[in-house]
Amino acid sequence: MPDAQNLDAQNLDVLNPATEEVIATVAAATAQDVDAAVVRAAAVQAKWAAAAPADRARLLRRFAAVVDEHLEELARLEVREAGHVIGNARWEAGNVRDLLDFAAGGVERLSGRQIPVPGGLNVTILEPLGVVGVIAPWNFPMPIAAWGTAPALAAGNAVILKPAEATPLTALRLAELALEAGLPEGLFQVLPGRGDVAGDRLVEHPGVAKIVFTGSTRVGKQIMAKCADRVKRVTLELGGKSPNIVFADADVEAAALATPMSYLDNSGQDCCARTRILVQRSVYDRFLEIVRPAIESVVVGDPSDEKTQMGPLISRSQLERVRSYVPAGAGIHGTAPEGPGFWFPPTLLTDAAPTSPVASEEVFGPVAVVLPFDDEADAIRLANATEYGLSGSIWTRDVGRALRVSGAVAAGNLSVNSHSSVRYWTPFGGYKQSGLGRELGPDALAAFTETKNVFISTEA
Repeated sequence: MPDAQNLDAQNLDVLNPATEEVIATVAAATAQDVDAAVVRAAAVQAKWAAAAPADRARLLRRFAAVVDEHLEELARLEVREAGHVIGNARWEAGNVRDLLDFAAGGVERLSGRQIPVPGGLNVTILEPLGVVGVIAPWNFPMPIAAWGTAPALAAGNAVILKPAEATPLTALRLAELALEAGLPEGLFQVLPGRGDVAGDRLVEHPGVAKIVFTGSTRVGKQIMAKCADRVKRVTLELGGKSPNIVFADADVEAAALATPMSYLDNSGQDCCARTRILVQRSVYDRFLEIVRPAIESVVVGDPSDEKTQMGPLISRSQLERVRSYVPAGAGIHGTAPEGPGFWFPPTLLTDAAPTSPVASEEVFGPVAVVLPFDDEADAIRLANATEYGLSGSIWTRDVGRALRVSGAVAAGNLSVNSHSSVRYWTPFGGYKQSGLGRELGPDALAAFTETKNVFISTEA
């Protein structure tokens, strides 16, 4: 996932991507600010971990309830700072609420095991790591921040969240709501700042036990190297170039009509976007006949308008990046507003080579390529012809084929006859250069714990 920055040494200017207006200026945290935050977090974390599980769960549920009370406020803030359409922004705020509720339910169920051994009793205990650093991206500022924060808090840790430079406002508001809900001061802190200043210090700080990072593969590798030097735990959710495989035996009309928003949601700024559309050759022309008007009819415009389906890109630099991949006038494309704002029309390229940059690199914009394939083996070959392995879709009526192809495609999250990738109660993560570890799901809390083994001799 590419980076987008609006910053200087002391302050972060937050732009509305639909108007290019500065809507806020936020002080940028320094390395010294990070150091002070870690001291505060460590002090309160010990008390938080020692609290009764029921009390921790109750406070997290209260946090979820307060988020729910401010759902519309948070959604409108996300529209302004990230350019998300209002319907999506409401879902994102609701996802934060749901994640907190789900994590709270795991607090009292975070148990170890009793393992049969000779000569005594052996038990495992899951203990919190301590202070966790979460570095969140700009494409989904609220929910992805909560993916790391909610289970880490539930497992008894303190959290320092560094939001992306372009989108710090919802994170700062969530920190205020946490205090309003009664969470101890210092337990959940938000430090907006530059990645090469606040982010680097968070990664390098010896008092931070784990880093959770979502962003570009390039930056993820740098973070991984720094964590390796300190033997620090890390979870990485990185880039994607996900396939959308349509077999001839599928409901081709349903697959075609579902295709536009599989890669245009959030203006294509989604690591799970199905940007490589693989269609069996015998139904390729029919697929294009159906998908063309569907793409051309996508409503692009004011993200606060309830009818809008796609908003702007996050920044001028991201707009220029997307433009660099698309030849002028190429492919099937919709319309986008002119004037202020970082607008790019929905685009589907029909003549791209499978090895071309637009077909193999993560564009991170409303651009996809469509490629024909001959048979099941050819589809799998094309699907796996990428360094990424985050998500993907398979369209077929043949259950056996669905299972075979799901087993053969190297990706962490696959959907059959659907484009759904993320549910907070199921695990999420990637293969290959799409990342390490898993977030969400029933094991999310355990990823923020150490396993301690205790043997008690019963020998006389």
